[in-house]
Amino acid sequence: MRKLVQPNSSNQASVQQGVGQSLQHESARKHVTGSAEYIDDMPTSPQLLHVATGQSARAHARIVSLDLSEVQTAAGVVDVITQQDIPGQIDVGPVYGGDPLLAGDTVVYAGQPIFAVAATSIEAAKRAVCLAKVEYQALPAVLTIDDAIAADSFVLPPHQHLQGDPEQAIDSAPFQTEGEIYVRGQEHFYLEGQISQASATEDGGIHVISSTQHPTEIQKLVSEVLGLGLHEVVAEVRRMGGGFGGKESQAAPLACIASLFAIRQRRPVRYRMPRQDDMVQTGKRHDFKNNWRAGFDSDGRLHGVSMTLAGKCGCSPDLSEGIVDRAMFHASNAYSFNAARIVGLRCKTNTVSNTAFRGFGGPKGMMAAETLMDDIARTVKKDPLDVRLINLYQPGQDETPYGQVVEQHVLPELMRTLEQSSDYRQRRNTINAFNNANRYVKKGLAMTPVQFGISFTAKHLNQAGALLHIYTDGTMLISHGGTEMGQGLNTKIQQIVASAFDVPVAMVKVSSTRTDKVPNTSPTAASSGTDLNGMAALNACNKIKRELSKFAATHFNIEEYELKYHNGQVTAGEQVMNFNEFVQLAYLNRTSLSANGFYKTPKIHYDKNTGQGQPFFYFANGAAVSEVTIDTLTGEYKVNRVDVLQDVGKSLNPAIDMGQIEGGFVQGMGWLTTEELLWDKQGSVISDSPANYKIPTAFDTPEQFNVALYRRENTANTIHQSKAVGEPPLMLGISVWAALRDAISSTSNYRLSPQLDTPATPERVYWALQQCAQYNQQHQEAS
Repeated sequence: MRKLVQPNSSNQASVQQGVGQSLQHESARKHVTGSAEYIDDMPTSPQLLHVATGQSARAHARIVSLDLSEVQTAAGVVDVITQQDIPGQIDVGPVYGGDPLLAGDTVVYAGQPIFAVAATSIEAAKRAVCLAKVEYQALPAVLTIDDAIAADSFVLPPHQHLQGDPEQAIDSAPFQTEGEIYVRGQEHFYLEGQISQASATEDGGIHVISSTQHPTEIQKLVSEVLGLGLHEVVAEVRRMGGGFGGKESQAAPLACIASLFAIRQRRPVRYRMPRQDDMVQTGKRHDFKNNWRAGFDSDGRLHGVSMTLAGKCGCSPDLSEGIVDRAMFHASNAYSFNAARIVGLRCKTNTVSNTAFRGFGGPKGMMAAETLMDDIARTVKKDPLDVRLINLYQPGQDETPYGQVVEQHVLPELMRTLEQSSDYRQRRNTINAFNNANRYVKKGLAMTPVQFGISFTAKHLNQAGALLHIYTDGTMLISHGGTEMGQGLNTKIQQIVASAFDVPVAMVKVSSTRTDKVPNTSPTAASSGTDLNGMAALNACNKIKRELSKFAATHFNIEEYELKYHNGQVTAGEQVMNFNEFVQLAYLNRTSLSANGFYKTPKIHYDKNTGQGQPFFYFANGAAVSEVTIDTLTGEYKVNRVDVLQDVGKSLNPAIDMGQIEGGFVQGMGWLTTEELLWDKQGSVISDSPANYKIPTAFDTPEQFNVALYRRENTANTIHQSKAVGEPPLMLGISVWAALRDAISSTSNYRLSPQLDTPATPERVYWALQQCAQYNQQHQEAS
């Protein structure tokens, strides 16, 4: 067990608690004891109303008639609304239109909200919505990626990255291969479901407390739906019980409906989605169908690749433009394609509009690259690790298909280090011997890398603000535009501010995120929460420090640079005093002790028309080695051992970073092994509860799980030379899928790279084993 430093107020503790130290999460004790207050824990009053929505039973249909008379008279019901009761804007799409708050004459997916009920209890609201009488006229429904492509059904036009002449490079290469993989989506399954609470203010405004990653979007959409100015809406977030991207755009409809009822009834309103409603009504990670054609030589080195990535966007654009773009950006993962054509398709289907999920579209693109690496290795009869190593971005082959040059060549050294520390080569030999000696049980081993670009691909989102107050006792309150969803952002902000003045972390508090404190915030997403908000907080610290230096220079007759902060004290020339005493003195001399900070990411640019640019400030890197054992008679398997080495730059908080890596890996492993999103032929979600959707449990974690930080300072000018750690570890879970495929391939003596769509459930593993058995039989008959 890792021992973490406990916060306390002694000056001697400050050095141990600053940036770079393993300080526990600021709400850890509250989480464990149950005292952390989430929205549904907030005190209720007799005036509080609860919301439920009536949902479409059809994937695509016209509403012929809607009878809500029994709903309106049901016990406990206070108010019922339909689309015509919305006073302002109807559409709540985050970027493009297509997401009406409530359906009008037509429904476009099963589960779409048609009307909403406010009642005195959630039970009364849920009972009431069942009393609606809805008559539909069925319309043709597009339900799959293949259907969408055949019908030319897309939410947005295709996009392309082009590097060199890929077709010529492929055709002239000594070897060619082509392949396809279907990668299913993923349910967010946060511990705290979607929820918002709204209260009308005395001046005609609205105060919304929301479980959201994007408070400013809540503020904007609530104002538009109600027809209010942005200054009349305050959105607030204290904490979320998990987000993973599912609360970036999907939280807005709940906030809007709760606010609408609150204004209509002048009563507080809480809208908490029951788990099943959440799983039906809110978007998920996109399904992707990826196919490619590639040319390579006998060493396994790529000459060129042509790839198409088709994402299942659902019924509206939502964030799919950026998600499919991100899949395209990461379709090469860590490898130089040399010449490439990457095409992204945004398929429109009559299913719930899919949305952001940890890694955005990156994991889906990477799956194409990693499948290709394995296929090449089987063709040239090499260990897949050697094929991966030879194709890594490195000096001389460092330009991506979108024109950005990889400047930090971290992975070649990182992977060699992990190869040694995990004893990869010896274990490969041991596994080969085991597989030769065992007929029905096989082992697999794989190392896969991750190179993940850090920055929002929408340039304007790469900005952040912060507001810092220092009070006369020396304590500090920092507000910033990021949101805390359990990832430790507020803890790192505390450490950044405390380190700026070299005081104990206990002297710094982070307030809830509010749009009336820090305006125009970007979503806490794209692994940029600490990068952006940490730099904004530091900027605010530096502004106050400049004011304090000017005061000290005048008051103590010293140069400004002579003011020093150390271990809770301040040195001004020959004067030494406690930090709080110095602050009090500065206040008495009318020195400003408050400042707003701001940061915008430099250097980034991307031309959508040419598909070229530098969309990322830097890359976070990592690699994982996974070992699995499969039962060839049933397809069942277990993960025996995982070794992870993650590039985090100069870690701000190693303990929190380790937790993010471990959690991200397991979530990625779940996406690729147990978590199966399924729809029926009518377009309704089948996997709509914990009973039929299986996230990993403690029993699914690797028997041996070794995680280490690759401590190499970031050469980009980030906050204290750290690197983002939120999303990149998720894609390390690809190594488990690759190890399963390796074990299956061993049954063909590694001659066949079997088709293994995801998630690689025991059933799919069994079917892949049957492919190998058929391959063996055909070759035996041929010989």
